[in-house]
Amino acid sequence: MHKLVMSGRAVSRQSRYPYAVLAVLALTYVLNFADRQILTVLIEPVKAELHLSDTVIGLLTGTAFALFYVTIGIPIGWLADRYNRIRIVAAACLAWSLFTAACGVAGTALQLALARMGVGVGEAGCTPPALSLVSDYFPEARRAFAVSIYTAGGPIGVFLGTALGGWIAALFDWRTAFLVIACFGVVVAPLLLLVVREPQRGRLDEEYTSSHQPESLLVTARRFYRYPSLGFLAIACGCSAFVGYGLLNWLPAFLMRIRTMSVQDVGIYYGVVAGLTLAFGTLLGGVIVSRYCQRYPRAYALVPAVGFLVAAPLFAAAIHMPSWPLTLALIVLPLILINMFVGPALALIQNLVPPNARSTTSAMLMLVLNLIGLGGGPYAVGAISDWLAPVHGTHSLKFAMLSLAPAMLLAALAHYAVSRCVERDLARAATEA
Repeated sequence: MHKLVMSGRAVSRQSRYPYAVLAVLALTYVLNFADRQILTVLIEPVKAELHLSDTVIGLLTGTAFALFYVTIGIPIGWLADRYNRIRIVAAACLAWSLFTAACGVAGTALQLALARMGVGVGEAGCTPPALSLVSDYFPEARRAFAVSIYTAGGPIGVFLGTALGGWIAALFDWRTAFLVIACFGVVVAPLLLLVVREPQRGRLDEEYTSSHQPESLLVTARRFYRYPSLGFLAIACGCSAFVGYGLLNWLPAFLMRIRTMSVQDVGIYYGVVAGLTLAFGTLLGGVIVSRYCQRYPRAYALVPAVGFLVAAPLFAAAIHMPSWPLTLALIVLPLILINMFVGPALALIQNLVPPNARSTTSAMLMLVLNLIGLGGGPYAVGAISDWLAPVHGTHSLKFAMLSLAPAMLLAALAHYAVSRCVERDLARAATEA
């Protein structure tokens, strides 16, 4: 009887351990986004001290980060399909934290750009191996939900970076905000090594054995052509991220510049709204798709498509509101809707490709997502704002933000294209496993 009780406790611990792993990985992703997004709440003081234009700010918050993020992402994904994924994520966490600290001591735009590039290099080592790990701790039927839990760390990171960054900047200065945020990653990096065990690849996937060799980059890249849903998904995620990063990177500046919101109020109110709504949207997308994807695989794409379609007019209405409380109130639903694509899209990647190619495939998807989204979204809004400034003055940023509404409709169309072929491709992937 005693042995049975002890055995039951062991099984209970075994069943809880995947969620402990998921919690630590999600915490890492929180810091990933906190370090990435903190610059957005500090745009106005950084711009004033370093004498930057909106176009340069767009490059710093998006393009400078994205170019190095996407460049290093595929080699890291290739390594993660072959070597210890935990060590890769831990090393990446430490690297991006140190470069975030470097942002706080930058004295020129060039130094800040180089530090941001370093943050991008570090953060490229987080998501592809982490998603592969999640797939080895959760079976296919629960992956969309598990991936949504992991990716919900991103919006929480937006909240942490915005709220804490704004609060510290108000009390001290923007440089101190960078240095404090960087300290968290230095602590979490060794925690990953202590808590998370490297699992056997593909242990929860039928028809797969550890004898499978990792695919070459060329074979993995060809999957985006052989499986149309993968190619359309890359485009859909790029369009979605264009909207998301363009909105997130510039909304704090819009609230301060156009709606006269203080940096401290942005940190408190906008940080809470953005963090909670984006996290809820990520989880909601995962919950809905997890419930229906086994019977209706098209849910992976139709749920995000409907979300962007509904979000476009609501977002335009929010930007037109005359005060920042009304803007924040009306933008809640669009923020929820535009983030419902994250969990389903990343889970779909894990289910379409074999375990020996998941990190590399995720890295290739992130390349397109971040090159179009993070590289294009913030830069496009900043460039449009500068272009319209001679005519509209400070209100040029308002019209630049409104340009994201038609981009939402384009994202909806791209996700609908995924829905047209995803069922066939999932069936094909199952037969080729």
